[in-house]
Amino acid sequence: MPNESVIKVFEGKNVRVVWNEEEEKFYFSVADIVEVLTESTDVKQYIKRMRSRDPELDSSWGTICTPTRMKAADGKFYKTQAADLEGIFRIIQSVPSKKAEPIKQWLAEVGAQRIDQMIDPEQTFQMAVEDYRRQGYSERWINERMKSIQMRKELTDEWKRSGITEQRDFAILTNVLTKAWSGFTTGEYKKYKGLTKENLRDNMTNIELALNTLAEVATTEYSRQSNPQTMAESSRIAKEGGEVAKEARETMERRLGRSLVSPERASNYIKSIEASDDEKPKLMDRE
Repeated sequence: MPNESVIKVFEGKNVRVVWNEEEEKFYFSVADIVEVLTESTDVKQYIKRMRSRDPELDSSWGTICTPTRMKAADGKFYKTQAADLEGIFRIIQSVPSKKAEPIKQWLAEVGAQRIDQMIDPEQTFQMAVEDYRRQGYSERWINERMKSIQMRKELTDEWKRSGITEQRDFAILTNVLTKAWSGFTTGEYKKYKGLTKENLRDNMTNIELALNTLAEVATTEYSRQSNPQTMAESSRIAKEGGEVAKEARETMERRLGRSLVSPERASNYIKSIEASDDEKPKLMDRE
């Protein structure tokens, strides 16, 4: 069951959702989701009984749910129990409803796929390739994206070797690197392209991807050579790596007479998935 099928379960229903810009997550009203799946006439009591049947869910309820301001039927805003997609999936697991079964089955399939990917990491790349093809990305773009994923992993592995372990620090270093070559932090870049939940790299042009990859490759090599011991040193190196790509960008921009940092999103111009046979490369084929 693909992601779009999960979303269709709630289409046309009165499910309130709020975008948290700081966390870059959607938060869904728990009561609305439960009402859609159960058609209960007393949602509060249903949730109370559901929690009593599932002690583990009940004990982690405060972590899963976040009081979020949402508009009620009377037009006023009240704090409402809401959860992100991960939390909603956990709650759905405790809903004994036929409408919830397709989602539960999909979650089981995803879990099985994830275990297979852990056993054979190559499957992760192959699945990503197929997902991009289904979405209509060109084979040239997919090749560039796969290269960027590999280079990104090498960079994060290098940061880990240097003692960087917190996701917050990874985000800080990524912002330093991205701003150095593009002039934008990742958040600013996403706003420039009109993105919210979407992945920034999935919406870069081929040239933007290549420049970002160059910045990450340069940062990785500089870090290996300098062997930084502190966050400040890693931040300085990330800036230097980004500046390598900035120089390349500015050189190309002078020749082309236009900016290479584009507000366009890849979804605005990706090709149809019905590509001709001779356009399909042997990308990531098994030997």
